Amino acid sequence: MACRISELVLDCRDPEGLAAFWCEVLGFVVLDRDGEDVEIGPREGFGGLQPTLLLSRSDDAKAGKLPLHIDVNATDRDQEEELERLLAAGARHADVGQTGEESWVVLADPEGNEFCLLRARLK
Repeated sequence: MACRISELVLDCRDPEGLAAFWCEVLGFVVLDRDGEDVEIGPREGFGGLQPTLLLSRSDDAKAGKLPLHIDVNATDRDQEEELERLLAAGARHADVGQTGEESWVVLADPEGNEFCLLRARLK
């Protein structure tokens, strides 16, 4: 038997604000609050095929590029339309040394955590 990723934990200064951003990006809902931490995930709840995202309160400053980042794919529109939606939700372009020839777009969430919008559309 193997393991499966059930949740990803992201340290942040503003769990509520980041939860709102990632709920908008991923179509997730708030599943739980524990103190200042907020867990978001699919409407079906914890334990399904998609991992949940736990936004954990931390005052530690982000130091450089994260060693792990999230990749997202649009499900109902093309990459350019999804890029517009993500920018309107609070994402911003991020430079991590890309050449401009990539098929993905590097963005940052409101706290500067990098993530990539991939070209392929998922169903």
